[in-house]
Amino acid sequence: MKLFSVLLILCLTVVADETKEKVEIIELKKELNDFYNKKELEYNKSKKDLKNILESIKKEKLSIKSLRDENLMILQDIKGTIESKTTKIYNKMKSKIAASIFEQMIKDGDIELVFDIVIKLKEKNVTSLMKFLSPKSASMLTKRLKEFKKNKG
Repeated sequence: MKLFSVLLILCLTVVADETKEKVEIIELKKELNDFYNKKELEYNKSKKDLKNILESIKKEKLSIKSLRDENLMILQDIKGTIESKTTKIYNKMKSKIAASIFEQMIKDGDIELVFDIVIKLKEKNVTSLMKFLSPKSASMLTKRLKEFKKNKG
């Protein structure tokens, strides 16, 4: 009987230890679940915050693009107005005077500006103007006109 008691006590101790371990495992599992749920909530909040930030960035980007496009249109209007006024002035100017101005601009290295004006002038004015340019300047403009015509069409 003593042996039975010892075995019973030993069995009860083992069962108690197993029960204690099971309780600890259950508590650990609960803690882990709580930790996981807390982290999941934090993750979802961060995800939502990031989504809101991205939406804000997209809206701001669209606003900036719209403002940029608007500014480009204003700039093109200003540039077009200036170009049309410049063209009107040179179309009305005597060819000899315009040629001397263009000669000076070409000497100053502004051949592209001269070319931009020349391509907008009336053809008869360009023909008359070329007579008063130096051969070197007329040659440079002719080459540019040829390149422009080739690239355009």
